[in-house]
Amino acid sequence: MVKKDGHIHTPFCPHGSNDHFEKYIERALSLGFTEISFTEHAPLPEGFNDTTPTKDSAMSWGNLDHYFEEIERVKLLYRNKIQINCGLEVDFIEGFERETTAALNKIGTMLDDAILSVHFLKREGQYDCLDYSPQGFEEMISIYGSVEEIYQKYYETVKLSIEADLGTFKPRRIGHITLVHKFQKRFPFHGDEKNALLQLLKIIKKEGYELDYNGAGTAKPLCREPYPPDWVIQEANRLQIPLVYGSDAHQSKELGQGYERLLSVPL
Repeated sequence: MVKKDGHIHTPFCPHGSNDHFEKYIERALSLGFTEISFTEHAPLPEGFNDTTPTKDSAMSWGNLDHYFEEIERVKLLYRNKIQINCGLEVDFIEGFERETTAALNKIGTMLDDAILSVHFLKREGQYDCLDYSPQGFEEMISIYGSVEEIYQKYYETVKLSIEADLGTFKPRRIGHITLVHKFQKRFPFHGDEKNALLQLLKIIKKEGYELDYNGAGTAKPLCREPYPPDWVIQEANRLQIPLVYGSDAHQSKELGQGYERLLSVPL
């Protein structure tokens, strides 16, 4: 039986750990995984300026070839022990669809796997990183006017990402569709998001995409639930949308986080 972690970061992540590839792989083997995908944050599209205070949302274009080389190295090293996929987590950034498509056309043949995620929201020509910090989210509330407005904009942007034409190499898996929940215990949402999420699932089903079942939220002190939560997983299963577990590990010790939660969801 395949036991896959389809969302793992690497030492190439500017905001991650320095754990080397082998440390992640050995951790995966110790947990009984038979397949893993390294999905480092892809370089941001040409012309987009990282709006986070530390400017460390993604690896640089200059590191990309080395990243691919390192994955090929460990593929060969562990070829008889575990399937290793070369992947990226690609940011969907509203207004940069053309640049993202051009980048995917250049590097798409190097990829075995990929995820399409939303981290940045566009407002009046400016961009905010949704999940950088609780302080950053609080600043967004003052700008957008309410938590509810942020949720609405986030789900609108995820919908754009699913429907966007990003060319032949567009990722087929939609990443952590409830990432907006990351700070929910400090900034609770009092609206109704059910219809928005059901609509997203219907479009994912229509387009034939996979859904990232992301365990990272279970370890976040202000979230404490997977992305997406159990009821969404149940609905996705009802619609027969393929679910791919991902730890979203930024350190080797995080690999496998939230996996048991997935197994416990009544389907």
